[in-house]
Amino acid sequence: MKAPGAPSARQTAVRGSAPEPPTAVGPGEPAAPAARTASGAPAPAGAAVHAEPEPSAEPAATAPAVAAVIETRGLTKRYRGGQLAVDGLDLTVPRGSVFGFLGPNGSGKTTTIRMLMGLIEPSSGTAHVLGEPMPRAGRRVLPRVGALIEGPALYGFLSGRDNLVRFDAADPTADPRTRAARVAAALDRVGLAAAAGKKARAYSLGMKQRLGLAAALLQPRELLVLDEPTNGLDPQGMREIRTLVRELAADGTTVFLSSHLLDEIEQVCTHAAVMAQGRLLTQGTVGELASSARGRLAVTTPDPTDAARVLKEHGVTDLVVLETGVTGELPHTALSGPAGPAGPLDLADLNAALVRADVRVRSFGIERASLEDAFVALTGEGFDVAG
Repeated sequence: MKAPGAPSARQTAVRGSAPEPPTAVGPGEPAAPAARTASGAPAPAGAAVHAEPEPSAEPAATAPAVAAVIETRGLTKRYRGGQLAVDGLDLTVPRGSVFGFLGPNGSGKTTTIRMLMGLIEPSSGTAHVLGEPMPRAGRRVLPRVGALIEGPALYGFLSGRDNLVRFDAADPTADPRTRAARVAAALDRVGLAAAAGKKARAYSLGMKQRLGLAAALLQPRELLVLDEPTNGLDPQGMREIRTLVRELAADGTTVFLSSHLLDEIEQVCTHAAVMAQGRLLTQGTVGELASSARGRLAVTTPDPTDAARVLKEHGVTDLVVLETGVTGELPHTALSGPAGPAGPLDLADLNAALVRADVRVRSFGIERASLEDAFVALTGEGFDVAG
């Protein structure tokens, strides 16, 4: 009989430090191997579950550091019925990076994360996490990974502190003698120390998100996987989570996060990847991705109508006339010397043309492209990318 307030089987958990996520996630999806508790008994839905270390006659050796903490080659997931969710994904997440994972709704982002964490099997291709093949090496890999996927599964009838105690107790590698200190430190790190005694059912969405993050931080992790970590947080809470992510990265933890807030990715991430329709469109440093988008020409002038006419004559398109100036898209060859109606034309010549037409130019230049510009250029969609 399920205890009152216990998480349902459909709730997704904090992997490595929280209740086991559901094993079936798609139409006709085969279930992953049955989860078990630390004692070896089958785990009830929502129970705190951890991957047990594989028995070995030899002392455990420290795993060698690998350059990429996540690496996939040709990773593909096709559900029964023909739905292709992920198509030949080649993804590389460098060690020590804060990696943003972006994609429009239905792009295959969450399916990818589930395959990386061993929650579902790929149809083809390979995925390596911390240098080990997944899902085959899950028992060795998952104790080194903290994850918060699609929100935490919590026991509503337990306090925030007792939820963390339960999660920690289910970890066979956790020392019970230092459990209270670990729980207190995790609560303090996410700003929940004052609310530790409150029942989880009384937590706001943002507080639940913080508690799930605390569960993922009970033990030091080499890799932290966060799905929408700032969901439900107010601006101050979002700022605190961004600061926490930076601190974790400074301590050597690689952070892999998905978010629908492009500004958040640009502020906190060092690297990013963009998916659409199950395919990887691009990956690289955030600076590289932003610079791949062409910035718009921006002219500040009290004569915007005349400026727009001159710019149009010289091949500038998508003109937007404002009270204080005009912006537009330069021809594709503009940055290296565009060809105007009278021959080769560079930006200095374009500025001179405005002046010759008696346009009073107060500023003239190329606006810096943002990650949002790059995303829209790649996908043709806005930034509602929570899929």
